[in-house]
Amino acid sequence: MRQTTTTVRRRVRLRPVHPAGWWYDLLLLTALVGLTVALATGHLFGVDRAVVDWADAHRPTAAYWIARVLNLLGQGSPLTLLAAALGVLLAVRLRSVRPLLPPVVAFGLTLLTIGPLKVWTARPAPTASVKEPFLPPERTLPLFQHDLPVGYAQSYPSGHVANAIVWYGVLALLLAPLLRTVGRRMPRPLVTAVRVVPPLVVLGTTTYLGWHWLTDSVAGLLLGLLLDRLLRRVPWDDLPLPARLHGRDRPFTSDA
Repeated sequence: MRQTTTTVRRRVRLRPVHPAGWWYDLLLLTALVGLTVALATGHLFGVDRAVVDWADAHRPTAAYWIARVLNLLGQGSPLTLLAAALGVLLAVRLRSVRPLLPPVVAFGLTLLTIGPLKVWTARPAPTASVKEPFLPPERTLPLFQHDLPVGYAQSYPSGHVANAIVWYGVLALLLAPLLRTVGRRMPRPLVTAVRVVPPLVVLGTTTYLGWHWLTDSVAGLLLGLLLDRLLRRVPWDDLPLPARLHGRDRPFTSDA
């Protein structure tokens, strides 16, 4: 009698996040929508202008260059390449394609959200009054200025801040198992620091340099946290992969 082999698949479950539940995601989304509506109806402009005016009056040359250098922590393209490189390195060491998934998914998620939101909201940066397109100061504040060229109206939300949250989250996800492959352990406080410190530095320097309005940075923070929580839920080790990748699908994440 011919025997048949039955393959039992593990049930794919979302990974836990903190705070647990979808209520926090809904709160972030509601705050982002509320902030956008407030700006669209002409509110909070006074706060944005006051912050920019204060920064302009308290930006000596040394502070400017320090902030500019620190702001490089939020450059999306280098962060993307770095995350991809770590994914490839970990994939080679583990002989598994799974470490490649987080950078790919993160890239797609940021590409489909941050850029389109910037184009849709069409808000100039604070500097749009002192360089091209040389708008009157009061016209640099409103959203939905679709009469401007796209390149001059992509300030909201801050892509630097949102990208920093997403990509440092991916880097933390990959660094811990990469260190384990060489017998080292990444302490949880260090994981938290990688996730938290660079985005906060980017938020502060972007606003201080006058490259974004304060509300742009806050919107980038809300969007970045929302995207980060979505990525942290993905069960990378249990996602179904094509059968031809059997033997190349070793898990890599761990709560240890």
